[in-house]
Amino acid sequence: MTTDIDKRLKEHNSNSSRGAKYLRGKTPVSIVYTEKYLDIKSAMNRELQVKKLTRAKKEALIKGELELLKKL
Repeated sequence: MTTDIDKRLKEHNSNSSRGAKYLRGKTPVSIVYTEKYLDIKSAMNRELQVKKLTRAKKEALIKGELELLKKL
């Protein structure tokens, strides 16, 4: 989660210690999907929901295939 998506992307793609360790050897990274929420609690709840999705459902979400997402 972030309030500045462009800044966060730059952190992940740089060699600084601010980006996630998991992504350090996997650069360059790109943003494939975002959602906006007014409060952090809602954002955290949604992040947990997305993390629990299967790979197929995550791919459908990224592609915007909502009908496919419902079927999976």
